[in-house]
Amino acid sequence: MKTVSVKGMRSLWAVMIAVMSCGTAMAQDAPKYSNEFLAIGVGARALGMGSAYTAVVNDVTSGYWNPAGLLGVRSDLQVGAMHSEYFAGIAKYDYIGLAKPIDSLSSIGFTFVRFGIDNIPNTIDLIDPSGNIDYDRITSFSSADHAFIISYARKLSVPGLQLGGNAKVIYRKVGSFATAWGFGLDAGATYQRDRWRFSAVARDITGTFNAWNYTLDQRTIDVFQQTGNDIPVNSVEVTLPRLMLGAARQFKFGQKVELIAALDLENTFDGRRNTLIQSDFVSIDPRLGVELGYAGIVYVRTGIANMQYVTDISDKRSLTVQPNIGLGLKIKSVSLDYALTDIGDNSVALYSNIFSLKFDLFKKPSS
Repeated sequence: MKTVSVKGMRSLWAVMIAVMSCGTAMAQDAPKYSNEFLAIGVGARALGMGSAYTAVVNDVTSGYWNPAGLLGVRSDLQVGAMHSEYFAGIAKYDYIGLAKPIDSLSSIGFTFVRFGIDNIPNTIDLIDPSGNIDYDRITSFSSADHAFIISYARKLSVPGLQLGGNAKVIYRKVGSFATAWGFGLDAGATYQRDRWRFSAVARDITGTFNAWNYTLDQRTIDVFQQTGNDIPVNSVEVTLPRLMLGAARQFKFGQKVELIAALDLENTFDGRRNTLIQSDFVSIDPRLGVELGYAGIVYVRTGIANMQYVTDISDKRSLTVQPNIGLGLKIKSVSLDYALTDIGDNSVALYSNIFSLKFDLFKKPSS
């Protein structure tokens, strides 16, 4: 058993070292926040647990959280979907995922995520050539971010060790004014021993490069210049690597009651951030989650995340957290999950109601 433990942990450390090296090398020229729509999370089960989920996940949402978890899918095909709205319905966030075992040792998955704001007024031509305001000249456009992710996972010869990877394509569009294409890679590992599960996920491990292309007509350029705005130029935006480390423990009470407790640590290497643990080299954002299940049918969840110190107008410094709660119901091959979650600091952001659905197709009866 000692040999298994050493090999498993060695693989997790290898992933961590690779991410730290890439992040340190690129941090000087890249923005802190890029492709942030991929930091929201998918699946009401995960969000109800405060996103402390990389060591827990074992279903179709693994394509987002940790591709190594895809090996937990037992049916011929598993489908997941989620729709949520933020800021009083202004922004819409959608997810759909597919997962399918290839054989007893490997699985494949597909994930699609969209975060968009539609019907944005375009007032460039609000004033006609005669200087009059004409509301009929107002048009509208959408600003949306899309991610297409293909995932693969495989069991290794080391008992309890699973590896996975993502190849993702990013497409971002702002009306007819700007588009961006990006490509990135993720790597994930899960190691299970008894009732413990450990995980390491390296997101954007080589950096995700978004190439922006702007197509502005002369009228738009003139308005930008008259209003003192910078005229955007074609450029490349880099999403820096980040490392997720997770641990989860399963507890059983009798034949029907089960408890899962999980901890995730999100590590960024682009300088000091407002996280609970921070330094110039690494900033660490911890997340805690708990799930209590009864008879494999009913689940209650809670979790906390986004722990930050904030200073109010009287210079008083205090710790804030993002609380989350959730419920789950599983009937045969269908799972319905709900989460009441707060995106961002709970003192300034509204709570959001999130529902997600998951179902198994062509599930083989157990022998």
